[in-house]
Parts: sequence; C-alpha cells; structure tokens
Amino acid sequence: MSDEDGALKRTPLYDLHVSLGAKMVPFAGYEMPVQYPLGVLKEHQHTRARAGLFDVSHMGQVVLRAKTPEMARAALERLVPVDVLGLAEGRQRYGFFTNDYGGIEDDLMIANRGDHLFVVVNAACKAADIARMRAALEPEVTVKEITTRALLALQGPAAEAVLAEHHPGVREMKFMDVETLPIAGAECWISRSGYTGEDGFEISVPEAAAVDLARALLAHDEVEAIGLGARDSLRLEAGLCLYGHDIDADTTPVSAGLVWAMQKVRRPGGDREGGFPGAAEIFGDLAESTAQRRVGLRPEGRAPMREGVEIFAAESGGEAVGRVTSGGFGPTVGGPVAMGYVSTALAAEGTLLYGEVRGKRLPVKVAKLPFVAQGFKR
Repeated sequence: MSDEDGALKRTPLYDLHVSLGAKMVPFAGYEMPVQYPLGVLKEHQHTRARAGLFDVSHMGQVVLRAKTPEMARAALERLVPVDVLGLAEGRQRYGFFTNDYGGIEDDLMIANRGDHLFVVVNAACKAADIARMRAALEPEVTVKEITTRALLALQGPAAEAVLAEHHPGVREMKFMDVETLPIAGAECWISRSGYTGEDGFEISVPEAAAVDLARALLAHDEVEAIGLGARDSLRLEAGLCLYGHDIDADTTPVSAGLVWAMQKVRRPGGDREGGFPGAAEIFGDLAESTAQRRVGLRPEGRAPMREGVEIFAAESGGEAVGRVTSGGFGPTVGGPVAMGYVSTALAAEGTLLYGEVRGKRLPVKVAKLPFVAQGFKR
C-alpha cells in the first residue's frame, strides 16, 4: 500500500502493528515498527531463545521469467558475480548487483522456482534494482514486481516447530531451500533463511491473507512480534551486512569480505568467469587485495561505538585507519559490538586499535565474525 503524494507507505500489517502497541518510525519510505511494548532488548533475547515474527513486507519481491528457465538464469548472471545457472531448482542463493567499478549496488536473494526466478531486494534500493533489471534483461526476460504479497520472517530456534504445526513439510527443508506450501489457508512461498543468524523462514504470503497468517503465528506461546531495533542488533551480532552502511556502491565484495558468495565458476579460471559489471576491478582486488577490509570490532568497556566513529592505530596522533559502519550493544554478547573497515594491514584478529568517541580514543580490538554462532539448519 502506498500514497501517491509521497507520504510514507504502509505494509499490509500496519494496523496489526498499531494494535500490538508498536512504536512506528520511518524506514526506507515506510512506516515500520521499531519496537513493541516488550522492548528491543527482550525482543532480541526472545528471538535468540524462542521465535520472533518480523514484518519485512517493505522489501522488494520480483519474478523473472523467460522463454526457458535457463535463459532467465543466464541473463541474471550478467548482473551478478554469482552462479545463477548452477542454482538448483528449489534452492536460494545470496548475491549482489555490482557496478562498473566493482562496487555493490545492492545485495539480494535469488531463488530458483523452476519455471521462474524469485528475487528479493532491499526496500531502499528496490526501485533502482527493478529499473536496473528491466534495462539490462528486457525484453528477453520479463521483470515483474510483485506488489500483492506481504513478506514475513519467522526467526529463532523454535521457528521450525511453530511453522510445522501449520505444515509438517517445513521440517524437511534445509537452509536456503524454497518451497510453496499452504500455511494458515494461504499459498505461501517459503524459504528457510533470514537475517538474524538464527534458523528460520521467510514467508511470502498474499496480501489479503497476511494479517490472518501473522495472527496465527503470534498465537503460539513461543512467538513474539519483533521490530526493527532487535532486527538490527540480531543481524549485527550475526555479522550480516546492512546495505547503505556496511556495504555500498563504493565497497567491493573483496573489501567487504563477501568473496564466499562468488562461486568458483564465476571467479578467475572458472568456466564462466567474469561477464558481470566491474569484473576486472573485482578480479584485481582478488589478486592484489584491497586497502581496507571489513572486520568485527569489540570495544573494550561498556560504551558502544556507533556508525561513523573513526578508528585510529594509536591513542593519540596519526590519521584515521578506518571507520565503524554498524555498532551498538549486543544483548547476546553482553557488551558493545561493531563492524567497520580498517586498513588491511591492521585487520588481523586481536589487533588493538582506538575508536574516537566524543573526543576520546577508546580501545577496541579486531574480532572474529560472527559474534554469535549461526544456527542455520544445514
């Protein structure tokens, strides 16, 4: 749902959020719940221990179709440095759009649904992403934005048991599997994935059935509604990037530590190496490294180091050697956590650096990511 006068958009679950006492805030052009009466800390802890339900309907949902499924997969490979042709039916893969300089224009999820590809992109980038795909792929590939479905995420160690009460088939799904299953009377497109580091599912549901599905899931004792605040602290502890903060158009996959998402077949020497925007620049980074690398950061003490904090190699003097891109308190860790970029020479785990907070340089150590072990069902 949207307003043509430029006002903030609302997801199909807006009224439900309000009825649950959510604090609504602007986010990516939408009115979204940042927290509920439970509060960010307890919402975070509940998701880690049991199951949390997130409204992610602001994300972009797109279907790609061509004369043959292989044509659609081959065409999308021209825009992303990942193996789309080799993506098996019923499987999903993380990827990113790159620009001519090797920078990341957005990250996304790509699912092979047999006769079509289902793509989920970030809310703030979806208009640009859809325009990019249409310009590059049409008319060979039909690019259709799906505007009649909501998107929910059920995350946490109890997610499987909760969703299995509605359809036992979800128990057979592994991490990054995708299925179409009836849940609470609605045809749902389900992937076993999420943005918290926990086991869980993302569920695309017809807009008309979204509230009923959400209420059915929330009726379970294990499930609480979770807002954007806890979503951010959960993904930060899980070491997951937030587009526009930890990765952007000036960040290459190599400096961002996302080379794992570039399958060997698309790298130098692979059967389908290159052929995507910025390939030469990215391959140069692979061969020669980059000036900076994304790292985990553990501030010493209790003071969080938030986005924009500059990082230095010494307690005084010298130029900044990096910057925090995401930071806050990690409830599961029990202290402040952050991610950012530092000079590659200083990116080794355990390196002592200093973040400048309100004019004072405070110690911070380079830490291994993720901060909290991932709970995916592989």
